[in-house]
Amino acid sequence: MSHYWSTFSELIATPFLYAALIWGIVPLYFGLLLNELTSDKANFRTALQTGFSFLWAGAQWLWPYFKVHKFGEPQLEIGAMLPINLLVTFLVIALGFVALASGVRKKFPKHLRFIGHTRFANYFMITIFPIQAHYLPWTWERLAAIVLFAVPIWLLLHFGLMPVRGK
Repeated sequence: MSHYWSTFSELIATPFLYAALIWGIVPLYFGLLLNELTSDKANFRTALQTGFSFLWAGAQWLWPYFKVHKFGEPQLEIGAMLPINLLVTFLVIALGFVALASGVRKKFPKHLRFIGHTRFANYFMITIFPIQAHYLPWTWERLAAIVLFAVPIWLLLHFGLMPVRGK
């Protein structure tokens, strides 16, 4: 268990070791706290919060790959991107657009009401952030640590913030 704790600690600490990652991670922590302080029911405000967080994370993961060349045209450099990174990034961006659009339109697409009930999604965005930003590689032990600590962190946030949570 201590091995997974050190792996989890590495995932949480890595963004704060590099100035380039702090800009991307701090809004996700803010979003996590904001989501935890709002209602636990799916609504359009939580869909807006989730959409913003997802789009922010996806944009931060894509940003380093856009290079401006001599002629001023930005181009996407995908040589270093792994297929899993691309899949996760574009899935997060797609879910972000759906959540944001649902919040703005005040209407959820059929079978996607859960998009407004994703208070804890920022936990996953925070934990995979250094992996998706290519500061740490994807490994099974990192994935296991993320899953293993998901419930304890959720319980800590849920019950720890209960006294300040809106009714």
